[in-house]
Amino acid sequence: MAHALTYVFPIILGISLGASTGLHTTLPLLLAAAAAHFGWGNFALRGDFAWLTSDTALIVLLVAAILETIGDKVPAVDHALDVIGSFARPLVATLAAAAVFGHGDRTTAAIVGLIVGAPAAFGVHSAMAALRVGSTAMTFGCANPLISLIEDVIAALLSLIAIFAPLMALIVLIALAYGVFVILRRRAAEGSVT
Repeated sequence: MAHALTYVFPIILGISLGASTGLHTTLPLLLAAAAAHFGWGNFALRGDFAWLTSDTALIVLLVAAILETIGDKVPAVDHALDVIGSFARPLVATLAAAAVFGHGDRTTAAIVGLIVGAPAAFGVHSAMAALRVGSTAMTFGCANPLISLIEDVIAALLSLIAIFAPLMALIVLIALAYGVFVILRRRAAEGSVT
């Protein structure tokens, strides 16, 4: 049982970081790299991903996270970031999930990252894109900066919970998925009535 859990926690962590990446491309990877760099809660990345904890990588990730956070609040820029994010988020999620999977060789970690990180990021990104389309239609885009801020907060909190308490992150992720499902289903029902 204990041996099985050594694989379960990194997979849950990879799914949680992948889902967070679906909300904010660079912030979850930045938080994971910073946690490993500063030794928060004995968190570590696999050895072949130690380059993510370098000062240079942290600075690049921090600048990218700041630029993405600001750009996502600007109406014309947020659309471009969403289009780029459709491709970038699954790739970054794969990297994040592979970096936390400490078992096996680099190829195994990359495959696990691709299997758990990319779909989580793409699924969350797709769901949030659908919510944003509805928000744009109803508020002419005025609510999108607020939605973006909420996404940033959720991405940061989910990433931190995943780093410090992976099982709790799984519970939070399931609750968030259920909430988005209910909202999307309600919107679909309202759309079919009109």
